[in-house]
Amino acid sequence: MSNELFNILSHSNKDIDNQKLMDYLSNKLSSEEKHELEKEMVDSEFINDALEGLQDFKNKQDVSVFVNQLNANLQKQLEVKKRRRQKRKLKDQPWVLLAIILILLLTVICFLLIKRHLGP
Repeated sequence: MSNELFNILSHSNKDIDNQKLMDYLSNKLSSEEKHELEKEMVDSEFINDALEGLQDFKNKQDVSVFVNQLNANLQKQLEVKKRRRQKRKLKDQPWVLLAIILILLLTVICFLLIKRHLGP
């Protein structure tokens, strides 16, 4: 998997630009852009929730640190799940193959015994 899949903020929502939210909170947007974002806020509860959550951070650099921690944790969790899935695949396959071969072998033996028993 590429590292882009692990980045939780990249393309996380098509309706909202994450950098635009950060610029809004730090008053870096022009009045026209602010007005446009506030229009979007009226229509979307998601944007309102995102802004409320981001406003809880006193230091805006904490947000990027927090996002990096979330990305790292997400990457670890996905890697652990991937390893477990691969382990399970390798362990289950030999038993399944052995069971199929054994069933086929028993079926053939039973067929031969029944045919022999019933006569020519």
